[in-house]
Formats: sequence, C-alpha cells, structure tokens
Amino acid sequence: MKRKSLAVLLAASMIMSMTACSSKPAETTAAATEAAKETEAAKETEAAKETTAAAAEAAGAPVELSLWTYPIGDWGDQATVNELVAKFNEAHPEITLKVEYLTYQDGDDKVNTAIEGKTAPDIIMEGPERLVANWGAKGVMVDLSDLWTDAVKGDTYASVEAACHDASGAYYEYPLCMTAHCMAINRDVFEETGAWQYVDEATHTWTTENFLKAVQTLYDAGYANVGAVFCGGQGGDQGTRALINNLYGGTFTNADHTEYTANSAENVKALETLVAQDGINFDPAIVGGDEINLFVQGVLQMAFCWNIAQEVNNAETLTFDAFPMAFPSDDGVAELCGGIWGFGVFNNGDEAKIEAAKTFIKWACDENTEDCVKASTYWSTRESLADMYAGDEMKTEYGQFMQYMGDYYQVVPGWATARTEWWNMLQKVGAGDDVAASVEEFVKNANEAAK
Repeated sequence: MKRKSLAVLLAASMIMSMTACSSKPAETTAAATEAAKETEAAKETEAAKETTAAAAEAAGAPVELSLWTYPIGDWGDQATVNELVAKFNEAHPEITLKVEYLTYQDGDDKVNTAIEGKTAPDIIMEGPERLVANWGAKGVMVDLSDLWTDAVKGDTYASVEAACHDASGAYYEYPLCMTAHCMAINRDVFEETGAWQYVDEATHTWTTENFLKAVQTLYDAGYANVGAVFCGGQGGDQGTRALINNLYGGTFTNADHTEYTANSAENVKALETLVAQDGINFDPAIVGGDEINLFVQGVLQMAFCWNIAQEVNNAETLTFDAFPMAFPSDDGVAELCGGIWGFGVFNNGDEAKIEAAKTFIKWACDENTEDCVKASTYWSTRESLADMYAGDEMKTEYGQFMQYMGDYYQVVPGWATARTEWWNMLQKVGAGDDVAASVEEFVKNANEAAK
C-alpha cells in the first residue's frame, strides 16, 4: 500500500511538474506577440509622422503674409480680391494672405507710418512712383531682379520695364497691369460745328495744327469754354503735362530720369500757344476731377483728364458721345502718360516671408495673369496679351492707346515737389506771368528737390 501510494504521488508530482513547465512558453509567446504589435504600431506612427513632415516640407512651412493694395480697379473691391485669394490658396494652402485696402487720400501716410514702426506690409500693390522712386529709393524694398527673367523682359513693354528698376538696375516692382491716359472730346458738338473734320476717326489721333483749328472752330461757333488747363492742385496733372509736352515734342525729364527738362523751347512754345488760343482757359479753381465733371455736364467740350474708367463711371450721366482721343502732337504721333501697377515686397527681414511673397507675385503676374489683370479693369503689361479683350468694343477702342505709351518719368527724384511746382507754374502762366521765366523757376525748384 505504501509503495502504491508512493508511485501515485510520484506520478502526480511529475504531472504537476510537467504542467508547470509547459505554462512558461505559453506566457512568453503572448508577451512577444503583444510586444510585436506595439512595435508595429510605433513604426506605423513614425511612418505617418515622416509622411506628414515630407508633405509639409513639399508644400512649405505655413506662412502668413500681409498684402496692402491701393484701389486699382477692382483690386480695391473686397469681394473680387477674396475670389482671387481663394484661388491662390487652392494652389498654395501653406500661404495665408491678409489683405488691407488703402485709399489715395491717406494710404501713403499709413504706409509711411508702418515703415517707421517696423510693421510694413509684406506685399504692396501700386506704381513705380511709390515702389521704385519712393520706398525703393529709401532702401526698404526687396530687389526682385530674380523674377525678371529674359522671357519676362522680352514680353514686357520697354517703357514699363524701364520704370520698374532704379538707376542701379534693382527692380523694386513686378508689373501686372497698365493704362494709357488720354483726352476726350464731345463728338456731337464737333460734328455740329464742323470741327470733326480735324479728327482722324480711325486712329483717334490729330496733329497740333488740327487741334488748334478744331478749338478755334468751336470758339467761333459760340463755345467760349472749349477746354480748361486746370491748375487748382495736382489732381489729374498727367493730363496737363501730356498736353503741353506733346504739342511741340517737348520732354518733362531727361532720359535717365535724373533731372527735369520742362523748360525746353518746345514746352515754352506750347504754353505760349495755349495762353493765346481762344477757347482754352487756364483755371486755378479746378483740378482734374472737376474738369471731368464739367465735360460730362457739357460745360467744356473736351477733357484732358480722361481714360476708360471715366467713361465707365459716367456712362449713366453722359448725354453725348465722349470720343476718346490721343493728345495732339506736331507729327500726329502722341506719347501718352500712363499708369503702371504691380507688386513690391517690403524687406521685413524674414526670408521665408520674402520667398512666399515672390510665390504670390509669380502666381498673380505669371500664372494667372488674365484673371488678375481683368480684376484691375486695365491692360496687361505683357505684349503677348495685347488682345486679351478681343470682342469687347470699348476695351478694344481704348486699348489702341497702349501703343502710344510714352516715357514713364514719374520715377524722377523729387517727384512730389515737382508736382506741386507744376500746378503753381501753370497758375502763374495763366495769370499772365512770363512763360519762359515761370517754367525756368519750375525746373529750378524741381531739380533742387531731386538732388
């Protein structure tokens, strides 16, 4: 009995021992499986992080830019700009644009204050007289020469390219759109009086001789106020400059845009001719906007401050055919003043923002040019897009003036002073002061400011 019990106990002990030994591998396998799962999950998480990082690197780190724009056509309209910004963000979700809309009444003050306070916007939209001759000359703008490839230069109007860089060759503006300022006449009155014979209807041009004959014809027909040389301030002064410079081929500045040359014999002759011409009156009480209103009301029979925007804005008020014209010139080929608008980048010391700003500029001016130009309501600075408004009768009519775009001299140093001196000079001439002496004084004061 004892042996049997011992055998039984021994067998039971072996069974328990075997059972105990067999439980260890089972536990190890489960732990290993769990560890393997954790390792795999960690690898997947790390891979996901790497993928996200790679995507972020490809898109570029998130950048927030500020864009300030003057009211250049519908670039001053929030709804229009929001659509363009949304389209840009589809292509570049890594760049956020915050837009601020400036006015010409206080826009310059806001920008200058921001510059002084080290809070200038990253991108600004305006013309060379501000971006190149003002802020660029002060050394606060980024040189955009790398955007000006040979292809871009070859497709940009020469007068536009010349206006976008300074004497050193630094480009402070990348242009988008342009317009050529013109004048307009009351076609109905011209036809009624017989003055229409002096107009080249097909080309919208006339010679100085025919211009003077037309004015005299209207005056003899009873129109004492045919045209006004407005000089109550600088508003619309591009019109009076174009009129005087074109009549006998005078210039406003030298070719290098370093000094004022309005005291030429040609310009003195032009002023003397206007003073002597019946029907042309020097008016120190009005500026360009006032002249436009008087023309639209039929008080004046021609306007020297005109472009397509004026016809569009006054379409419901005009009761006659406002026929756009190039300014009269001695050879019949005018050199018109114009507006050029594009983008500049303030140097705020952040390279990432500067590169992001260039990305936006290239998107607007190179990749989505037509949409962005049409938002301005003007014309492209690229010759290859000269017919982008084909089928639009009014745009086509005014578009032909682009070929007459002359030297963009508004980048001469001392520009702000020169504008003030200009209308002061016109007032003196209109009051009967000696023309040559008055123009000489203008040039002297303007060139002093340019030094």
